[in-house]
Amino acid sequence: MGLFSKFFSKEKKETLDQGLSTSKQSILSKIARAISSKKKVDEDFLDDLEEILITSDVGVDTTLAIIERLNARVKRDGYVNSAELTKLLSEETQALLADSDNSVSSPDFTLPQGCRKPYVIMVVGVNGAGKTTTIGKLAAQYRNAGYKVMLGAADTFRAAAIEQLEEWANRADVPIVKQKLGADPASVAFDTLKSAQAKGDIDVVIIDTAGRLHNKKALMDELTKIRNVMSKVVPDTPDEVLLVLDGSTGQNAYEQAKQFAAATKVTGLVITKLDGTAKGGVVIGISHSMSIPVRYIGLGEKIEDLQVFRKEEFVRALFEPEG
Repeated sequence: MGLFSKFFSKEKKETLDQGLSTSKQSILSKIARAISSKKKVDEDFLDDLEEILITSDVGVDTTLAIIERLNARVKRDGYVNSAELTKLLSEETQALLADSDNSVSSPDFTLPQGCRKPYVIMVVGVNGAGKTTTIGKLAAQYRNAGYKVMLGAADTFRAAAIEQLEEWANRADVPIVKQKLGADPASVAFDTLKSAQAKGDIDVVIIDTAGRLHNKKALMDELTKIRNVMSKVVPDTPDEVLLVLDGSTGQNAYEQAKQFAAATKVTGLVITKLDGTAKGGVVIGISHSMSIPVRYIGLGEKIEDLQVFRKEEFVRALFEPEG
């Protein structure tokens, strides 16, 4: 199997740095201004830092937790200057995210060791968040890693969603199961798993779902029905439920995460459209506040711009100066 390198490559680091450059410049410039007139990290500065993090979409609860950790660190270790501050900020933020870490010393886009086949991934999220594009990129990345992939077009409420997913299936050179516009989404999911079983060699099945934030009960009922129908083919599926969120929407992404987490069991997050936005802090805030690991981040239009999320690399790219 043609697996990727176990290490975070130079190319991926450069993509991460470039993708987060707007967020990084915004945060670091604000921190530099806040500390320029200070001789030490005191309460006034921590108040300023709190405002900087909140306005960078890190979120109130997560910001307060970071400030508390940073304050305790400064009191324990003594004076720190501005050059040391961003390093400490990075370290304490990484420590805060330890419980929701997705950093594993394994190649990119590999299935869990010993998992059953097919491994079933259900993808949820609102229209416009990059859900269908993410599915296409995931399919291509898994196929590049040597897996056989099948897609299920269960977002049957929009013709464009089916057409877009079919286009991605062609680009990734993977089979797709679809029905006519308006068909029962659960029926599409059922047929997809049946087709995967019939082929016998499918490793990964990725199911698209309707990108609508209608009332919570309707959303819950719809997603529950899809899960129940799939479980009739492969018990206890899906193996993973990925929620795709548009990182450039900042606080709106928090609300979407809450609604989808209330409607179904979300096991991982995909934060898209982080390139060119100053709202990169939303990744830290959502992962911490929801206690849901970030699996992937989107940093551009190319297939390889969908990266496995690694906490240490992400936080360093966001908070620490170059060099």
